[in-house]
Amino acid sequence: MHTLLTNPGFYIFNLHVAWYGVLIATGMLVAILFCLFFAKKRGVKSDDFILVALLAIPLSVIGARIYYIAFSGRAWSFAEAIKIWEGGMAIYGGVIGGAIGVLIAALIKKKNFFDYADVIAPGLIIAQSIGRWGNFINQEAFGWAVDNPALQGFPFSVYIEHCVQEGCTCGGSGWHLATFFFESYLNFVGFFILLLLLLYCKKRGTVVADYFIWYGIVRAIVETFRTDALFIGHTTLRVSQLLSIILIFVGLLMLFYIYLIPKIIEKRKKKRLNNWQTQNYLLIYSRF
Repeated sequence: MHTLLTNPGFYIFNLHVAWYGVLIATGMLVAILFCLFFAKKRGVKSDDFILVALLAIPLSVIGARIYYIAFSGRAWSFAEAIKIWEGGMAIYGGVIGGAIGVLIAALIKKKNFFDYADVIAPGLIIAQSIGRWGNFINQEAFGWAVDNPALQGFPFSVYIEHCVQEGCTCGGSGWHLATFFFESYLNFVGFFILLLLLLYCKKRGTVVADYFIWYGIVRAIVETFRTDALFIGHTTLRVSQLLSIILIFVGLLMLFYIYLIPKIIEKRKKKRLNNWQTQNYLLIYSRF
């Protein structure tokens, strides 16, 4: 969750184009191309993902904005709320909004939600990996101040020129943990894990469940070191960490349902069959 302190970019015919927006758009494009290419792995037509994109992308933007406003701690006018180009987005809100878009597309096409979600998950996490570099350009979403000269340098830390975050000890500018890079790198690793699952695991829901678990763990850890996090009341637990825990729990619950529930049901069926056969044997034996 973050606000753009500056809005670096470039101009095209007097139209300001923010680098952050370019990176987000690039991430979305990569995700869409990925889905179009790998759609057949889940028996889905590539054309279906055009509808998914048309629904999921706008809803993800709306969700990201609503989430940010809801946890910003101040009142917003409608005019302020719609100025998304001035910054103020949150990834969890985007994921929720995007999931709603995917669900609507699945209902329209009469497809299984997880056939879409499993293909989207690797594309989504690589898009998140790319988008995080927008935080570097905007000098936001960084971590604690780094006072040790031996640790002052990329990729461990980055130099922030205009630090205005509360509680920071860098004095307005200084070296900070490169938390944006930590998350970007771990999301990149997660992409290859999810890609392998998509290619070789045929169980519906496995890929998206592992996305929930992987991203939940990554975000919960990285959030610990960020200086712009929102806390729940007077506790030390951050809002994003709570959502990460929920995400991990949902992912584990999905895997339990996908892999263990069928085995439990099958085991019970066999037990009932064995009991039935035993009863029949006893009945037959008793007649002799």
